[in-house]
Amino acid sequence: MSGPNVWTRSRERMRLFSELFAQCGPEAATYGKCVAATTTGKQELKKDLCLKEFEALKRCFTTAAKRRGK
Repeated sequence: MSGPNVWTRSRERMRLFSELFAQCGPEAATYGKCVAATTTGKQELKKDLCLKEFEALKRCFTTAAKRRGK
Protein backbone atom coordinates (compact mmCIF):
# COMPACT_ATOMS: atom_id res chain seq x y z
CA MET A 1 0.00 0.00 0.00
CA SER A 2 1.07 3.55 -0.49
CA GLY A 3 1.22 6.12 2.23
CA PRO A 4 1.14 9.90 2.23
CA ASN A 5 4.93 10.12 1.89
CA VAL A 6 4.87 8.39 -1.51
CA TRP A 7 3.59 11.54 -3.20
CA THR A 8 6.05 13.76 -1.36
CA ARG A 9 8.97 11.60 -2.48
CA SER A 10 7.66 11.48 -6.04
CA ARG A 11 7.37 15.27 -6.21
CA GLU A 12 10.89 15.64 -4.85
CA ARG A 13 12.28 13.26 -7.50
CA MET A 14 10.47 15.13 -10.27
CA ARG A 15 11.81 18.46 -9.00
CA LEU A 16 15.30 17.00 -8.82
CA PHE A 17 15.02 15.67 -12.37
CA SER A 18 14.40 19.13 -13.78
CA GLU A 19 17.41 20.52 -11.89
CA LEU A 20 19.66 17.76 -13.21
CA PHE A 21 18.26 18.17 -16.71
CA ALA A 22 19.09 21.88 -16.64
CA GLN A 23 22.72 21.03 -15.81
CA CYS A 24 22.97 18.62 -18.75
CA GLY A 25 21.58 20.78 -21.54
CA PRO A 26 24.30 20.16 -24.15
CA GLU A 27 24.20 16.39 -23.61
CA ALA A 28 20.40 16.34 -23.73
CA ALA A 29 20.40 18.38 -26.94
CA THR A 30 22.94 16.07 -28.57
CA TYR A 31 20.91 13.00 -27.62
CA GLY A 32 17.69 14.62 -28.82
CA LYS A 33 19.26 15.51 -32.18
CA CYS A 34 20.46 11.93 -32.60
CA VAL A 35 17.01 10.53 -31.83
CA ALA A 36 15.36 13.01 -34.21
CA ALA A 37 17.85 12.24 -36.98
CA THR A 38 17.38 8.49 -36.70
CA THR A 39 13.57 8.57 -36.58
CA THR A 40 12.68 10.63 -39.65
CA GLY A 41 9.35 9.87 -41.24
CA LYS A 42 7.79 6.63 -40.03
CA GLN A 43 11.11 5.11 -39.04
CA GLU A 44 11.16 3.79 -35.47
CA LEU A 45 14.03 4.32 -33.07
CA LYS A 46 16.17 1.21 -32.96
CA LYS A 47 18.01 0.08 -29.85
CA ASP A 48 21.57 1.39 -29.46
CA LEU A 49 21.49 3.78 -32.44
CA CYS A 50 22.14 6.69 -30.08
CA LEU A 51 23.92 4.71 -27.39
CA LYS A 52 27.00 6.95 -27.29
CA GLU A 53 24.86 10.07 -26.85
CA PHE A 54 22.64 8.38 -24.26
CA GLU A 55 25.65 7.24 -22.25
CA ALA A 56 27.02 10.81 -22.24
CA LEU A 57 23.67 12.11 -20.96
CA LYS A 58 23.50 9.38 -18.33
CA ARG A 59 27.04 10.20 -17.12
CA CYS A 60 26.12 13.88 -16.89
CA PHE A 61 22.98 13.11 -14.84
CA THR A 62 24.96 10.82 -12.54
CA THR A 63 27.70 13.39 -12.03
CA ALA A 64 25.18 16.16 -11.40
CA ALA A 65 23.32 14.02 -8.87
CA LYS A 66 26.54 13.20 -7.03
CA ARG A 67 27.50 16.89 -6.90
CA ARG A 68 24.05 17.76 -5.55
CA GLY A 69 24.35 15.11 -2.84
CA LYS A 70 27.52 16.61 -1.34
